[in-house]
Order: sequence, then structure tokens, then C-alpha cells
Amino acid sequence: MYPQSLQKLIEAFRHLPGVGEKTAERYALAVSDMNPETAQEFSQAIQEVREKLTHCRICGNLSDNEECSICTDNSRNKRVIFVVQSAKDVIAMEKTGEYKGAYHVLNGLISTSKGIMPEDLNIDSLLERAKDAEEIILATNTTMDGETTAMYLHKLLGEVCPEVLVTRIAHGLPSGGLLDYADEMTLAHALSDRRRMR
Repeated sequence: MYPQSLQKLIEAFRHLPGVGEKTAERYALAVSDMNPETAQEFSQAIQEVREKLTHCRICGNLSDNEECSICTDNSRNKRVIFVVQSAKDVIAMEKTGEYKGAYHVLNGLISTSKGIMPEDLNIDSLLERAKDAEEIILATNTTMDGETTAMYLHKLLGEVCPEVLVTRIAHGLPSGGLLDYADEMTLAHALSDRRRMR
């Protein structure tokens, strides 16, 4: 139905999460209507993300440099570490303006059904960082995989550094809820009402 080049672009957009056939068509047609300069900027932005974007060597967050802007910010309390599943969760939490500590991005959750095991996640560096921490806030999603990961980390942290306080965000996030879909107020409540894990 569409010219081959446009059909190829439609199929490319369908690789994006939540993008179906109709949305992919709209995106592709919008790109075809762009002036050459805008289309070039769009293409270059995608290329730069693929070439420059990396994971922070300290926390695992997305960064253009070896260390992310949060880890290099000396005004933040590096002795409190907020542990999340993905970089999207860091962005969601930063939008609240409530948290002034450090982060640690696991880049996934333990999921035996998907074949994702603890060794597949960014856990070893968390254990190293935890040795200098006062508090570790476990903020994985309240799904089955999120709870499994939180319980595993709680047990592991208790063995490696038993003197460190381990808490879990609670109030405001429903069971099965995803952190990056929660609004700022809900996340702020979840942070302030975190509880100690037993």
C-alpha cells in the first residue's frame, strides 16, 4: 500500500513500545512531512543516542559520560542509595524534587520465568557501595518480580553489611504498580512513608 521506503519506516517505528500499526503510520507520515533540516536533526539525534549513551560506572544510570550528573553532584547525600529497576525510574523520582540522595539502577528485575537471574543485574556494585551507606531504599516495582528482587536484595545486604538500614518504599504505590507510571505526588508519599524491611 505504501512506498517501500515509507513502509520500512513504519515497521521501524513499530519496534517502539506501545506503538501499533496506526501510530507507526502517523509517525512515519509525520517524518515524511518534515523539512530536510528537521529530518536530519531527528536522524542525527537517534544516531547520537546509539553512539554516545552509556551507563554510569557508579550507579548504572544512563549517561553521556563515564559518570552521570547525579553521581558527580557533590550536594547530594551519597550515603543514602535509592535502588530502582531502570533509568526511567530515576527520571520519575527526580521529577518529585523530594529526593536528594544517590541512586543505583539494577537494569532489570530477577525473573526466573524470563531467565533473568541475580548475576544478570547490576548487583555486585551495589554491594560495594552499600559498605559506605547509611540507608538503602529498595524501590523496585510492586509486581511479583519487583518483590522477589527486593527480598533477595534485602537478604543479601543483610549478609554483606548488616549495619546498613534497608527500607522499602510503601504508601502510595498500589500492588502491581509501575514506578515510572506513578505521578510525582504518589512517589513523594512513597518515599516519605518508606518502611524498614524485616
